[in-house]
Amino acid sequence: MRSVAWALGAFFAAGTVALFAESPAAAPRRYEDDLALLRRHLAVVELAAPEGAGRVAVVAAYQGRVMTSTVTGPEGWSLGWINEELISSGRTLAHMNPYGGEDRLWLGPEGGQFALFFEAQAPFDLEHWQTPPLVDTEPFEMVAGDSTHVVFRREAKLVNRAGFTFHLGIERTVRMLTRAQVRRHLGRDLPLDAKVVAFQTENRVTNLGETPWTKSRGLPSIWILGMFPPSPGATVVIPFEPGPASERGRVVNDAYFGKVPNERLVLGADALFFRGDGRHRSKIGIPPRRARPLCGSYDPDRRLLTLVQFSFDPKDTDYVNSMWEMQERPFDGDVVNSYNDGPPAPGAAPLGPFYELETSSPALALAPGRSHTHVHRTIHFEGDEAALGELARGTLGVSLAKIRGAFAD
Repeated sequence: MRSVAWALGAFFAAGTVALFAESPAAAPRRYEDDLALLRRHLAVVELAAPEGAGRVAVVAAYQGRVMTSTVTGPEGWSLGWINEELISSGRTLAHMNPYGGEDRLWLGPEGGQFALFFEAQAPFDLEHWQTPPLVDTEPFEMVAGDSTHVVFRREAKLVNRAGFTFHLGIERTVRMLTRAQVRRHLGRDLPLDAKVVAFQTENRVTNLGETPWTKSRGLPSIWILGMFPPSPGATVVIPFEPGPASERGRVVNDAYFGKVPNERLVLGADALFFRGDGRHRSKIGIPPRRARPLCGSYDPDRRLLTLVQFSFDPKDTDYVNSMWEMQERPFDGDVVNSYNDGPPAPGAAPLGPFYELETSSPALALAPGRSHTHVHRTIHFEGDEAALGELARGTLGVSLAKIRGAFAD
C-alpha cells in the first residue's frame, strides 16, 4: 500500500526539499525549547493540567493540532515530534507539510475510487497526490476555551475522486484530563510513583449538506495521527483480539511498504510489538475484527510509557481503504496504524525521524444534519520501572520485560 509516508519519502529522496533532520539519534528536546520555537513563528494556546505540572501546546493555524506536551513542566521532555526545520523556514511545501505534532486531524480515505487526496481521473502517483488544504495549511477558528480546554471549528466542502461534494462541519476540542479521569478511563488505580499528563481530542464531523453520505458515493472518515520522537529502544505495543484467521481474518497488515522484517515486528498471543526507532521506514495496520480500543509504546531510555485510547465499537466493520489504486474493497481498511520512519532509500535522509500512533473512525454514513465524534486520548506516564511495569501489565497486558525483550538479539 502506498500512502503519505511513501509519497513523502520518495519526494524528499529526490532532493525536492532538504528541511529534515538527518540523524535518528537526535537528543531529546525540552518542552520549553519547543514551546519557544513554536511561539517565534505561530500563535500557541498552552493548556495546563488541572493538577500537576503537565502542559500541552496547541496551534490553531495547524487545524487545532496538539504539537507537544510535557509531564513535568517547562524543563521536562517535549513528548511530541516537531519539525523545527520546516516550521522555522516559513515555507509551504507542495503535496503535504509535515509540521509534526502528537495529535493532528486528517480525513480519509487517501486513495482509491473515493479518495480525498486525488482528483477525478488523476493517476495514483506522487505528482498528482495532494493533501487537502483543509487538513494541511488552512487554520481552524478558536471559538471557546479556558486553561484546560480549547474548541476549534471549521466549515468546508471537499470533493472526492468520484466527484461527490461533502459539505461538512468540523468541531475539534482539545481537553486536559485529571488524574482521576485517567484512572476512570483506564479502569485501574495509578501508581503514586507514576507522573502523568493526559489529554484527549474530541473530533466531531457533521453532514451540513442536503444529501446523505452513502457508500455508493464514497464515505469520509476521521483520522487522527500522533508523531513522537524515536529512540533506539522505543517499542510500539498493540493489543489485538486473538482467534483463528477463519473467524477474524489476518491480525496485521504489514505490507504497506513491503513486508516488515521479523526483527522489527513480533506477534505474541494477543499483542504485537513494532519498533519505533526511526531507522527503518515501515507501517502496520490492525483491522476492525482484531482491534481493541488501546495501543501504546514504551521508551526505556526515557522511562516513558505512552497509551492511546480511542472511540471504537467492534460492531462497526466498515473502515475506509487508503490504498493508491482502484479498490475491490473500498471499506476494508484499518482501525489502528503505526508508522516507523526511516531513510526512504540507501543514503537518503529520513522524513523526521519519528514514529506514529494513528487511529480512525468508521466510514461516516451520515444523513443530513447528523454527526459522528471520534475521541483520541493520549496518556503519557513517567516514573520508575516498577510503576510503569504495573501500568503496562494492567493496560496493554504485557510486562516491561516482555516489551524490552521483544527484539532482543
